[in-house]
Amino acid sequence: MITGQAIFIGFFGMAAVWFGIVVFRTFSMVRSAIALLFSQTALGAMFLTMQAEFLGVLQIMMMATEMSIMAIFMVMFMMDPGGMGKMDMTHQKRLSLIAGFVAFVGAVAVAVFIDWGPVTETIADTAQQTEALGLELLGRSMLIFETAGVTILTAMIAATAVAIKPVPIKIKTKDEK
Repeated sequence: MITGQAIFIGFFGMAAVWFGIVVFRTFSMVRSAIALLFSQTALGAMFLTMQAEFLGVLQIMMMATEMSIMAIFMVMFMMDPGGMGKMDMTHQKRLSLIAGFVAFVGAVAVAVFIDWGPVTETIADTAQQTEALGLELLGRSMLIFETAGVTILTAMIAATAVAIKPVPIKIKTKDEK
């Protein structure tokens, strides 16, 4: 029997796939970034539906920030961020279609034909899941996350510095006062 939870997981999964398709169907880089934001938000909603609250909220917050920054940088650097020039967002269409079809068949084969083992009967409560994730993130993965964060921040500052047009400084002399 299908539960409400399964229905919501299916709905958010279809929404994530739909907005993922929209990313490549729009001519605007900004609309593409917003569609990607909606797709990733649907994944966050799937986490929330599966009662992984920490991961769901983290996914939504992280993607909202990331896609906002991405849209801002696209407006700054793209020649046609509004999509008025009808730029094509796809490249190597035949290879992309073949690779997508092969990946889809592979994913379905893995989902259907792999023995996933028994479904767990007991699930740790939310606090225990969050504590275990925190210990993992603050343990062996801490250096990786900190390095990635500093690298991304440095790239954002550098990109902003490159995008800003320098303002010439005019020094006034005694005669110009």
